[in-house]
Amino acid sequence: MGTLMKNDRSFFPAIPSFFDDMLTRDWFNWPLTHNSSSVSVPAVNIKETNDTYELEVAAPGMSKEDFKVELDNNLLVISAQKESRHEEKDERGNFARREFNYQSFSRSFSLPERLVKGEEISAKYSDGILYISVPKTEEAKVKPAKQIEIH
Repeated sequence: MGTLMKNDRSFFPAIPSFFDDMLTRDWFNWPLTHNSSSVSVPAVNIKETNDTYELEVAAPGMSKEDFKVELDNNLLVISAQKESRHEEKDERGNFARREFNYQSFSRSFSLPERLVKGEEISAKYSDGILYISVPKTEEAKVKPAKQIEIH
C-alpha cells in the first residue's frame, strides 16, 4: 500500500476529482474536548490500493451511532452529529450551571462513476477512527504492464 499523492498521470480522468476535495482543503483540528464550541472538520486520510479506496476519518469522542454514511448517485456523504449536556446542581437541586454542546460535520466526496462498486461500500468505527472502504470495479484496477513480444 502506498500513500496518496496528487498525480496528474491518471489513466482515468474522473479519479482525481475523488481526491481533489482533500488535497486542496486546509486541515482543521477536530475538537478533542466535549465542551468545545468551535466549528471543525475532522482530518481524512485517503489511501488507494489496487482493489479499493480506503478513507480514515479522525473523529475521537464519537460513537458509531453518531455517524451517517450515504451514497447519493456518485456522491459519498459522511456526516456526524453529537449532543452532550453538562449539568451542575446545588444541594437544593437548583441549577448552578447547565451547558449544552452540539458537534456536527459533513464531508462529501465525488466518486468516479462506473469505477467504484457503490453497493459494496462498507464502514466501521474503531478507536476514534471511522474506516470506509470503497471497492473499485475491474475497469478501475491498475493492470500490470504487458510485455510485447518482438518478432
